[in-house]
Amino acid sequence: MSEATRILVVDDDPKIRTVVRRGLAYEGYRVVEAATGEEALEKAREHLPDLVVLDVMLPGIDGLEVTRRLRSTGDEVAILMLTARDEVSDRVEGLETGADDYLVKPFSFEELLARVHALLRRRSGPSGEVLRFADFELDVDAREARRSGRTIELTTTEFNLLVLFMRHPRKVLTRDVIMEHVWAYDFEGESNVLEVYVRYLRNKLEASGERRLLHTIRGAGYVLKE
Repeated sequence: MSEATRILVVDDDPKIRTVVRRGLAYEGYRVVEAATGEEALEKAREHLPDLVVLDVMLPGIDGLEVTRRLRSTGDEVAILMLTARDEVSDRVEGLETGADDYLVKPFSFEELLARVHALLRRRSGPSGEVLRFADFELDVDAREARRSGRTIELTTTEFNLLVLFMRHPRKVLTRDVIMEHVWAYDFEGESNVLEVYVRYLRNKLEASGERRLLHTIRGAGYVLKE
């Protein structure tokens, strides 16, 4: 997708958040901040980040529980966990919970940036990723879509829109979120471009009489569900 990579920075220490935010923003990333686990989950739903920099020790819901909840919904966002504890058992617990990497405090920003780059390369590089939902599958690397044994031809915008839905199944995505991710601008005015592309996709996905997967949630947005 064409928009800047989104990173959610979660830490209850405002000084750490400020340093990390400024450094990542200077590198060209779009940064969203959260100070608690509850706020992190809310921001993750709203902004659909590509990567989360997540402190373990948070008030209320801790970083481990945030990771568990993200993974339980099928969210495969890259997670870099920050911990003040250098015990092997703590690091193992974080990784087993679903984190992709960890960094022990105190850390240098250069090291954090290197870990961020590595995780994003791993996410965006050729991976043989095939997304599946119900009887539909999307080969991300080959940019091929198939349903009921037939291949579906997609435009670039249709493909990007489907990737967004397939990576967040059963989640209601608002118009603002979709426009920002797929068209790289905030939704303004009365443009019906999103409705037009949803109609295109439905026509292609249901061309052989298959059941609907892409549903309208009136007043909220759209959701991929059976």
